[in-house]
Amino acid sequence: MIKAGIIGSTGYAGAELARLLMGHPEASVVWYGSRSYVGEEYASIYRNMFRFVDDKCLDDNMEELAGEADVIFTATPQGFCASMVNEEMLKKTKIVDLSADFRIKDVAVYEKWYGIEHKSPQYLPEAVYGLCEINREDVKKARLVANPGCYTTCSILTLYPLVKEGLVDPATIIIDAKSGTSGAGRGAKVPNLFCEVNESIKAYGVASHRHTPEIEEQLGYACGRQVVLSFTPHLVPMNRGILATAYASLTGTPSYKEVKEVYEAYYGNEYFIRLLPEGVYPETRWVEGSNFLDIGFKVDERTGRIIAIGAIDNLVKGAAGQAVQNMNLLFGLPENTGLTQAPMFP
Repeated sequence: MIKAGIIGSTGYAGAELARLLMGHPEASVVWYGSRSYVGEEYASIYRNMFRFVDDKCLDDNMEELAGEADVIFTATPQGFCASMVNEEMLKKTKIVDLSADFRIKDVAVYEKWYGIEHKSPQYLPEAVYGLCEINREDVKKARLVANPGCYTTCSILTLYPLVKEGLVDPATIIIDAKSGTSGAGRGAKVPNLFCEVNESIKAYGVASHRHTPEIEEQLGYACGRQVVLSFTPHLVPMNRGILATAYASLTGTPSYKEVKEVYEAYYGNEYFIRLLPEGVYPETRWVEGSNFLDIGFKVDERTGRIIAIGAIDNLVKGAAGQAVQNMNLLFGLPENTGLTQAPMFP
């Protein structure tokens, strides 16, 4: 049985980790870490865990936890994991970090976009970007996994085959993405109050969102050159879900069938990626509560562009589910262990 610890267990991503790990046949949670709720019963914070979790919240002492857990999940704000990780810790346990601390290889880029000093840049070269469908062999050998962001997971996987095979010009990529409010976290903020978000939709982080360099870096690896793209996120009044609509100019005149064959070559055997039939496009309601990514696309012959659309649950495939997927790879388990739940509806 894999012993797992969660630092940041009372945030939305941490709570989703707790829920998923509770149903995992090969793992158990030994530490519910939370700086804000030390000593309080976990089930008093999340009543859905009543009679499922009897534990009280512990602190965020990763040094102590490293001696008790086989894997530590850090569902914490940027900067925390980087300030805590050290060699002794990594000799004892594996770490799956859900923050952005180890996603971007260039420390200067990280510090520019996140506005904080990176406390352990020496681990950036070895940290593995945990996008399982692309990097699974590297994940299997890792000590430190950088769990990708929600917008990035949806955007990168939706575009990856097109960029990798040179079907689109990367310089023309525009990504228009929408997220549910849980993506903003559980902290009390006026812009996230019900009356502020209900019956409205807004763009934010326009030309400045912190997931932009992450998407650019990973797609740059795919095509072998620097990628600069436009990414605009939007907040919509729903709890969960991300819908990313990406536009790019085609480099040739492929048919729908030819593009579909490329997607099938990359994702046809992927358990968590569902390629939709022609004319059917992703909707967040059909992936809610699951670790699936749905992808659909349209070849626009009139404009010479392709419109590729992806949908995920931002708390599952975009955070906790992908973290568990990474854990499964780290410990040699089938990748979908504990993650075969069908999407919830309604």
